Amino acid sequence: MPASISRSSRGIFAVRPKLITLSARCFSASSDSCRQQSQVNWQQFNAGGGVGGGVKRVGPSPGFVANSFEEASGQPSSSHGSRASGGPLGRSGRVIFSGIQPTGIPHLGNYIGALRQWKQYHEQSMNPQLVGGLDTEQYFSIVDLHALTSAIPRQQRAILRKESYASLLAMGLTNQSSTAVFFQSDIPHHSELMWILSTIASTGYLSRMTQWKSKLNLDESVNLHSEEATAKLKLGLFSYPVLQAADILLYQTSLVPVGEDQLQHVEFTRNLARGFNSYLTQHGGDPVFNIPSAVLVEGKRIMSLKRPSQKMSKSDEDPKSRILITDSAVDVFAKIKGAVTDSEAGISYDPERRPGVSNLVEILKHMTNSPLSCKTIAEDHQNSSMRAFKEFVAEAVINELSGIRSRFRELMDPHNPVLRDEMHLGAQKAHAKSSITFELVKKNLGLAG
Repeated sequence: MPASISRSSRGIFAVRPKLITLSARCFSASSDSCRQQSQVNWQQFNAGGGVGGGVKRVGPSPGFVANSFEEASGQPSSSHGSRASGGPLGRSGRVIFSGIQPTGIPHLGNYIGALRQWKQYHEQSMNPQLVGGLDTEQYFSIVDLHALTSAIPRQQRAILRKESYASLLAMGLTNQSSTAVFFQSDIPHHSELMWILSTIASTGYLSRMTQWKSKLNLDESVNLHSEEATAKLKLGLFSYPVLQAADILLYQTSLVPVGEDQLQHVEFTRNLARGFNSYLTQHGGDPVFNIPSAVLVEGKRIMSLKRPSQKMSKSDEDPKSRILITDSAVDVFAKIKGAVTDSEAGISYDPERRPGVSNLVEILKHMTNSPLSCKTIAEDHQNSSMRAFKEFVAEAVINELSGIRSRFRELMDPHNPVLRDEMHLGAQKAHAKSSITFELVKKNLGLAG
């Protein structure tokens, strides 16, 4: 058995890998097609080894994934002009920015898809051996300004914001060391920089992006001349990517972990940063922004427990279709026990033919951090009864989420000052970092002094 895997007394695999390995791809900025795929070993990457000796760029424009650690870290790069020497970052390091909408308590799909990686980044940054002794920073934001593009009652919005923040703290994130957890709306620089960037952002480019079309349930071929688009589209939704660019650039971000659907937004951010840097140099200023790189995080589709052909979602009216990270052990066992499967004997992995069973196998894999494939995991349990397998999966989920529920309840206690104090500290840390960048922007635009 590999050294990174151990069995508990009840047989659950308990994997605690020492490395974070993400799937990253090299994209040409002029095409959405995948040109090259590589595995990023974070220990090698953080130690300066790059990606497999350096991911080669393909196509006429720079790709999304850095050629080397030097570029990803925001260090000067004369060949690609990512930033000027002596710029605002001013040291070797890895800066990550990532944000989530304030939707309240995350479900298991949210946790597996993004939030557990946030926790890994946070823990990794506090271990010098894993980051090669280099400086690391993580800025995790609850993007409540972005959420204003959806109509939500005021009181509900306030509750969702609080629950979202408390959930992150309950998972283990804290405003210590090199991590900041904060609300986007607490940092005025986000909206101020958005306005400045909007003065050079191309409406043509924005009109070709797909997010505003998908949010309005419009066909991708729709443009701004369509009556259907002009009747539904609001400026906030249309300019959403400009605010996203401001979010990323304010912190001199080097790496942005994203799903494939967000790659176009990182491309837009990179182009906007280059355009703004060029504008400054043409008018007597200095380049300000680091050019971020995207790390494409492999999608992990956790499906509904009641409708395994659909993704797990809070929009599902049936609360038994999803597991919240604050669910009690009793609730987890009940929901897994009631998960829709089939009448076929044994356990196998076949998402098309056996979606319910396959979904449970996926959950087991991610809850145990198993390096084994879903097919292999299913084969290891092929002779188990469905009841026994569901109990095994439920135990794995409970083991992974252990302690989150009690910490969440403590944080949500109105008499407990910790939540309020952490919000204040996170805002202070984010404001301190973003102020440096924003003052440079103002100075080089002639808006300061």
